[in-house]
Amino acid sequence: MEKWMVYYEIHRLRSEGFKNSSIAKKLKISRNRVIEYGRMSPDEFQKFILSLQQRGKKLDPYKDQILEWLKEHPDLSGAQVLDWLQEKLDVDSVSEGTVRNFVNGLRERHCIPKMSTERNYAVVPELPMGKQIQVDFGETRQLTTEGQYKRLYFIAFVLARSRYKYVEWLDRPFRTSDLIRMHENAFNYYGGITDEIAYDQDRLLAVSENAGDLILTADFTNYYQKRKFKIYLCRKADPESKGKIEQVVKYVKYNFAKNRTFANLLDWQESSMKWLKRTGNYKVHHNTKKRPTEVYTLEKEHLRQVSGAYIFEDIYVSSITRQIHKDNVIRFEGNRYSVPVGTYRKDAPNIAYVEKNHEYICIRLQQNGHVLAKHQIANGKGNIISDPSHRKRNQTKRDKLIQQVEDLLQDPHAAKWLVEQLAVRYPRHLIDQLKIVQLVGQQYPEFLDIAVQELKRLKLTSANDLRDIAFSLALHSKKNNSKATSIVNEKYKNLIAPERKEDIYLQVLRGGDSK
Repeated sequence: MEKWMVYYEIHRLRSEGFKNSSIAKKLKISRNRVIEYGRMSPDEFQKFILSLQQRGKKLDPYKDQILEWLKEHPDLSGAQVLDWLQEKLDVDSVSEGTVRNFVNGLRERHCIPKMSTERNYAVVPELPMGKQIQVDFGETRQLTTEGQYKRLYFIAFVLARSRYKYVEWLDRPFRTSDLIRMHENAFNYYGGITDEIAYDQDRLLAVSENAGDLILTADFTNYYQKRKFKIYLCRKADPESKGKIEQVVKYVKYNFAKNRTFANLLDWQESSMKWLKRTGNYKVHHNTKKRPTEVYTLEKEHLRQVSGAYIFEDIYVSSITRQIHKDNVIRFEGNRYSVPVGTYRKDAPNIAYVEKNHEYICIRLQQNGHVLAKHQIANGKGNIISDPSHRKRNQTKRDKLIQQVEDLLQDPHAAKWLVEQLAVRYPRHLIDQLKIVQLVGQQYPEFLDIAVQELKRLKLTSANDLRDIAFSLALHSKKNNSKATSIVNEKYKNLIAPERKEDIYLQVLRGGDSK
């Protein structure tokens, strides 16, 4: 009778438009059972009821024990019951589905609903503009261009009101010094700082929450006191207080990083910044229904301005940060110092670390990275200190071909003359001309230098002429060699061809005898 009541209730609720999951919650039965009963006609269900009464079940011998467990622990799942059967009764001949169905039947017959603890969520009111930044960490495992996997780490920032995001990456775990540096980069990116910053519990900045009295690491304590912002440390399992940044971390993992190949950290960070501009901060937010970049233009006016250089120098005693400018220089103590061309990258943080001793400054892209540039400290102000090697552009395809052609010729003066003549005569087709010279050097290496001298003597300036001259020299050399190496057969060397008079040929033509 109970099963018939459930059956009719399922069909009634379905006719009223309820979905399977909603019916399962109302009747406190499984969704699979709702689907199964919903597919049956009354006649089919009658046959199903009769079959249940006539057949036994594998777990009938353990019915009393399972029922005792369910009464004592109403929140037991079918998977846990199966595990207990295997552990305590050595039952290993049944599947999890069989156990689940048996447990559901017992719950219905004995009115033991499964107790589930549901958490209540409440909508958090929007914070005022300029009130809070939320910060959290994440990590991903990326396939590299070498075909191996590498773990990457990132820190994410989000303005709580506008949802405007900033992300920075490392290829190693974070240190407190990294955390401070990336805060500076974020403040520079946002153009200011909020009143408070919300963090998840993390060993990089907090040693203990101490019942509400934060005990912070010494480095971060020094930093936040100088920056003068409030810290809001979120409790565990508290999505209301840090839900915005958790969504950002997921967004970075599954929209930006997923299925992307890692080559190097600089390119990866540059791609991340482009993604923020193109998608992360441009796409309409699903809750606010606005683009973060548009709301940010309003929130930016409410951010508190900061003086990055002075505070940052206070924090790092031996390592100072400076901005890398578009012309690939940094400004330090009133002078400009060069870094290699290409160091500055659009949409990248472009932060350099400067270490100073009595005579020199060393410039690095990472605090403990390799030295990018080393300069002697200049006297006075307004000077440009440039390393000539920093201005060298990367070797192009044209430069490589010129070098290869020069290496083919033994005479460096002839090589220089040839390249100069081709560059003057064929400025737009120099690469094509050099390729022909390179081919001549591969086909006729022993005649290339002679061919260049002959080209110069004839006042010709084309690689095609050089090729023809080299070919002619090789052909002539081959003929001379064949004449010099021809062999006379000893058997016929003493034979002398007979000489005949002209009268003989006349007689033959007249039809006479030639004898």
